Amino acid sequence: MKKVLVLMFAFCAVVSGAYAADNAAANTSVIPAQAIQPPRPEVKHRDAAFERRLGLTEAQKIKARELRMQGHEKLKPVLDEINNKKQEAKMVKLSRIAVWAQEEQLAKLDKEIAALEKKANEIRKANMKEFESILTRDQKKILKQMKKEGRQRYERRKALEASNHAVVK
Repeated sequence: MKKVLVLMFAFCAVVSGAYAADNAAANTSVIPAQAIQPPRPEVKHRDAAFERRLGLTEAQKIKARELRMQGHEKLKPVLDEINNKKQEAKMVKLSRIAVWAQEEQLAKLDKEIAALEKKANEIRKANMKEFESILTRDQKKILKQMKKEGRQRYERRKALEASNHAVVK
């Protein structure tokens, strides 16, 4: 009995992996790797406002952009892996394997996703430390204030969403 279950589990894992790989291949063929989109106008505007509020010099702006690009390069493989794991989880949910086997696979994938998200956050934190290293003391104070304001906006937005969600129920 156990051998049959193990074989079923292995078969489902192979099939779902092949399906995910086929989907990944199909997705990459639609968008060529060279087709990197330029930043959207609102992102450029937001970045310019950020730089203006901090009062960055031209040298700091150049260094900050370099650091941002390096951070994106470090983060991209991790984010791609997270997306692959989420796609794999979606395939497991759609599969016709036993519920307990699905739950087992999903638990494993959730752990892997959590580890990858932790790694992504570590990369983001390291990138922020590198960015802060190019700032002056006054600029660091302004950045700290900006972070505080951002957290307050986030909390207000979450509270509003929670109250809207409670009204809908």
